Amino acid sequence: MSEFQTYKKDLTRSRLVETDKTQALADLKAGDILVEIERFAFTANNVTYGAAGDTIGYWKFFPATANESGDWGCLPVWGFAEITASKIDGLFIGERIYGYFPPADFLVMSPIKVSPQRFMDGVAHRAELPGVYNNYLLMSGEANYDPSSDNVRALLNPLHVTSFCLCDALQSETYLGASQVLILSASSKTAIGLAQGLADAKDSPKVVGVTSRTNYDFVASLGCYDEIICYDQLGNIDESKTTVMVDMSGNRSVLGTLHEALGDNMLNCISVGMTHWETLSDNDPLAAKINRQRSSFFFAPAHVQKRVGDWGQDGFNQQAGAFTQARMQQSAGWMTVETVPDFGAFAEVYAEVVVGKMNPNEGLIVLPK
Repeated sequence: MSEFQTYKKDLTRSRLVETDKTQALADLKAGDILVEIERFAFTANNVTYGAAGDTIGYWKFFPATANESGDWGCLPVWGFAEITASKIDGLFIGERIYGYFPPADFLVMSPIKVSPQRFMDGVAHRAELPGVYNNYLLMSGEANYDPSSDNVRALLNPLHVTSFCLCDALQSETYLGASQVLILSASSKTAIGLAQGLADAKDSPKVVGVTSRTNYDFVASLGCYDEIICYDQLGNIDESKTTVMVDMSGNRSVLGTLHEALGDNMLNCISVGMTHWETLSDNDPLAAKINRQRSSFFFAPAHVQKRVGDWGQDGFNQQAGAFTQARMQQSAGWMTVETVPDFGAFAEVYAEVVVGKMNPNEGLIVLPK
């Protein structure tokens, strides 16, 4: 059995470590289950988990095996697994679950708060981590569950929940009164979900997507941006309009250029992802031009927690579910799912995904077995 690990100091480096499922089964305690991971998605979102691994704690979810140096970690992924051993009432062998996993063949879990629809992993080292990542859904308890949508769900649901939260946050603040919303890395899947959500909103301001020249035609084909500007055309952005920026890229040079150009018209810069994580350097003089007082980091789990408090869990699930379902239906028109048959094949394409070489209209599903 294998576990795919990433070198924390250089996300392009990876290794496969052998794991012992037989020993894990022998060590299974009362109240534990062992699940075999069936499939998981890998996107730029997972790269963000690595880039912010120490800051937010993503490396802590699934401690790496055979990692005496502490230099290696497991990038969390979203996917589906099957319970193959159970020592707890209410969770049965053969049950399929959806949620947050390591890129590995199996995982030992300690379920708590078990219901017919869901449970949480109560393993001790995850207790202080954001609860939204510790929540697992039981497919047998889901009304109208369609297994044919598993791949798209694993790829898009986590991203489009973030898109929903961004839409909701912007709308609840009336877009801060901005005349335009500028979305950087407009070809990313989270950005697409956000732009499509804003396009559905009747009161949204102009939505401008910023993308590479390579991805321009793809972004234009989506039809959800009012205007599209390439990174080498930043001077074409209307600096006279009050602007909220939503940054999916983390490219400080681009941010510095835009912050300087917009000046007081830049009302807020919301940082979400790091698709260009390799450019994160304070040495670039343009990075010094970023207005830190008008910049904020958007942490979707915190917004989820707030809205669950406001609406209740069922209310949040209903609203977020309607949003993500609409986005999934729209994805049929632009996304192609590519399956990777095993970890060996995944290792070959991993580095390309990490440095942003994957086509934006593709989604990667890894089959560990």
